[in-house]
Amino acid sequence: MWLANFFIAGSITMVLPFISLYIESMGNFSDAYVQNWSGWIFAITFVSAFLFSPIWGRIGDKYGRKRILIILAIGLGLSVFLMGYATTVWQLFLLRLFMGIVTGFIPMSQAFISTQTPKEVAGKVLGTLQTGSITGTLMGPLLGGVLADAFGYASTFKWVSLTVFLSAIIVFFGIKELNLRISEDDSDYKSYSSKEVILHIIRKPVLLVVMLISVLVQIAHFSIQPILSLFVAEIHGPVSIAFFSGMAFSAAGLGNLLMARRWGRLGDRIGYIKILIFLLFMAGIVYLPGAFVTNIWQLVVLRFLLGISIGGIIPVRIAYIRQEAPLSMQGEVLGYNTSLRFLGNIIGPALGGALSGFFGFSSVFLVTSVLLIISGIIMLVTWYKHEYSGRHRHSFSASRH
Repeated sequence: MWLANFFIAGSITMVLPFISLYIESMGNFSDAYVQNWSGWIFAITFVSAFLFSPIWGRIGDKYGRKRILIILAIGLGLSVFLMGYATTVWQLFLLRLFMGIVTGFIPMSQAFISTQTPKEVAGKVLGTLQTGSITGTLMGPLLGGVLADAFGYASTFKWVSLTVFLSAIIVFFGIKELNLRISEDDSDYKSYSSKEVILHIIRKPVLLVVMLISVLVQIAHFSIQPILSLFVAEIHGPVSIAFFSGMAFSAAGLGNLLMARRWGRLGDRIGYIKILIFLLFMAGIVYLPGAFVTNIWQLVVLRFLLGISIGGIIPVRIAYIRQEAPLSMQGEVLGYNTSLRFLGNIIGPALGGALSGFFGFSSVFLVTSVLLIISGIIMLVTWYKHEYSGRHRHSFSASRH
């Protein structure tokens, strides 16, 4: 599953650096036209993914996740392959829309591994799995750029689709879906309607807040993505701009890669919510100095520290969902969580672009930092009110009796 996630994440991110250049090569367009369409074509994938994630999650819960993983990988491979034949902006737009419909491979694989893993080690196992998609995300843009320079944009899409099809083959031959009984709780094996799943989430305030915070974390993480290369150009100048932007991007991924498994293991030991609260505050504090950097190396160091803090947020969050949601609704609950993340992916770049346009780059760092710290406060208050104080009151009354 690690290998399949590595190939999928690598393939999806491989084509991101040159989508706007590919649009440019389709005709004699103005800069504004290319920038607008790049935005729409980038965002539409997240919009359709936002709508379809819970649906795939539900189908996976019902009919088995292995089949769905194969369908998603083939659909994804097909959409990337056909992008190599797109001749108009509209064709590319529609293919990216279709790509969003079949984008749920990585969250589905997380649900798959989560349901085959005992609760006690869920954080460590999911953290390990996440390093697969992070490694792919790190190497994808660098490889994509090299391939595009060597073979041209259209051919790169066709080559990239092969690695996506390879993921389908890995899942088909390399993975057995076992009906393990890893839990003694009957509620884990009961079937739930969509209404029951939503009510389950709403009745658990901490779980609900963990999922809603997914939006804020993604907004924070993505607000800087579209303008990072412009920011690098401003502080470093135009020399080797692609290389230095790539470095600033990858620094966060490297921090993420080094710490994801460790944070997950720590969460298994001392509690996922405690780690999540700590990481939200840490990410907020690390983001703040970004507003005052004056050279590229300061930015790279801050991006690395950001990666370390953001790196634990995903596995810890999924492990907490694994703990709080019965197994037979895991896919759907993780589907809603993924939907909320995609919503953040849509809002983030738009917010970052608007802020930097009106108030300059520094404002993006300041607003993002505030967003993350607010998320930490919301999480802390909810956890204290509904889990911590409840447990302490309970143990206090028990000791009195």
